[in-house]
Amino acid sequence: MLKDYHSHTFRCKHASGDVIDYATVAAERGLQVLGVSDHTPSPDGRWNTLRMSIAELDSYDAAIESARKAYPELTILKGMECEYIEDFLDFYQEELLEKRKFDYLIAGSHFFLCRGKWTGTHSYIKGREELEAYANNVIASMASGLFAFIAHPDLFGNSYDLWDEHTLYYSRLILEAAVEYKIPLEVNAYGFRKRPKETAQGTRPPYPLTPFWELAAEYDGLSVIANSDAHQPEEIGCTAEALALINKYKLKLADLSYLERKAPLSCQK
Repeated sequence: MLKDYHSHTFRCKHASGDVIDYATVAAERGLQVLGVSDHTPSPDGRWNTLRMSIAELDSYDAAIESARKAYPELTILKGMECEYIEDFLDFYQEELLEKRKFDYLIAGSHFFLCRGKWTGTHSYIKGREELEAYANNVIASMASGLFAFIAHPDLFGNSYDLWDEHTLYYSRLILEAAVEYKIPLEVNAYGFRKRPKETAQGTRPPYPLTPFWELAAEYDGLSVIANSDAHQPEEIGCTAEALALINKYKLKLADLSYLERKAPLSCQK
């Protein structure tokens, strides 16, 4: 079955299209499951130039319901990609999962606390201290039990150029925690669509990091998932390179069909 659990709408201010546009492409490409997982708004309004506002949650709900009615052949899941921030956990649980009946949440560590300040993963991981803080944030998100999977756990490769003893050590911590908490890790195809990075070790995508996933193959009990992380409707279902990486290292695909059973019957086949 063709499934894609990671997509974004215009509400996050760095993507385009609404749910209906993604559903149209998903149906045309024969997907059975479309997960809509825009970036969560922050209860305190932080990062509001890169995230939807709290006021847009109602329209997000409505857009998903409308697309479900328009494409009954699709299972359209209502999700959200969240930062792990301890003060926000009650909001994720009470507002998103309980009140609004979200089908799932994703943990994506785009920001993490380091030296008492919130640091951006995309640009500011330059040394061991930042890598440690990033890994701690990812592992804390796993331990929370709120998230269905971890988005792009190797996102640190966007700003940390080399694969070295530090990336090896903290990658092992992330992989060990994923096994311990039984939470899937995402091979994120968006990195393949970004401009390659030129490093002293050669040219590579910013992520996924091949050495990370080669290392992942050593861990029994680890499961993975391939998603497009679509930011434009035409990117939905574009996971071929991610799946090729999974197949290359014989990684075990996670079964997230339990999420589909949580969705309203009206959007299930």
